[in-house]
Amino acid sequence: MLQTGRVAQLFFLIVICAAVIYFVEAARRGKAPKLRKLPGLDAVEEAVGRATEMARPVVISTGIGGLTDINAPQTIAGLSMVGYVAKLCAKYGARLIAPARQPYVVPVETEIIQTAFNEEGKTEEAARAIDMVQYLSDSQFSYTIAYLAILRREQPGAHIMIGAYWAESLQLAEVGFTTGAVQIAGTAMTAQIPFFVAACDYALIGEEIYAAGAYLSKDPVQSGSIVGQDIGKALAMFLIVAGLILTAVGFSTFVTLLRS
Repeated sequence: MLQTGRVAQLFFLIVICAAVIYFVEAARRGKAPKLRKLPGLDAVEEAVGRATEMARPVVISTGIGGLTDINAPQTIAGLSMVGYVAKLCAKYGARLIAPARQPYVVPVETEIIQTAFNEEGKTEEAARAIDMVQYLSDSQFSYTIAYLAILRREQPGAHIMIGAYWAESLQLAEVGFTTGAVQIAGTAMTAQIPFFVAACDYALIGEEIYAAGAYLSKDPVQSGSIVGQDIGKALAMFLIVAGLILTAVGFSTFVTLLRS
């Protein structure tokens, strides 16, 4: 027997799952949906190319979140960007530096970079992936100070930050700006987004960081999944607006149905 108050939730869950499955299957049949342009992601290759031309390194970080906490999706989004940037660095011959806060993120990030270099045929550089990932500290501001020192010392040509950031966000972005680096940053931490918008050349806002993997890889299945999820978001927004309007005019049956 269905639990009272959960019937509507179950219905909408089924609708969203059906939409995701439909668009994924459509993508597999060659009808890949088009994703809207994200200038911040389109600029990544240009930023790495610029750093290469200037003989300056590329610095990329995945924030200070972990892989087992509530911010894990943001860290995973950052790791997806690490893989893409590492491939570009291998392709163009740019030096890569990846500061890390969480100890258990280090081996994952190292493996991703190693794989990216191997796929580009740069086996010697791949063997040095462990040197590219620099574990700094699990203390927030000790990590921040060490990170700032890397930016000052290395003077990167490109600085990319994708993941969960807190109070250190503006410090990193401001110092990155003073180095003259092209800065691309994104986070789902709403309090930190304004700092990235103000201090960086390109900013990914909220859920845009989660679409990065599908957008950059051009994988049709991932793109289909993103579109299916967007259908669910559109449905949620429609229900919110419809509920407000109908409640305002005194029609409460709609809200009652949603509570069923």
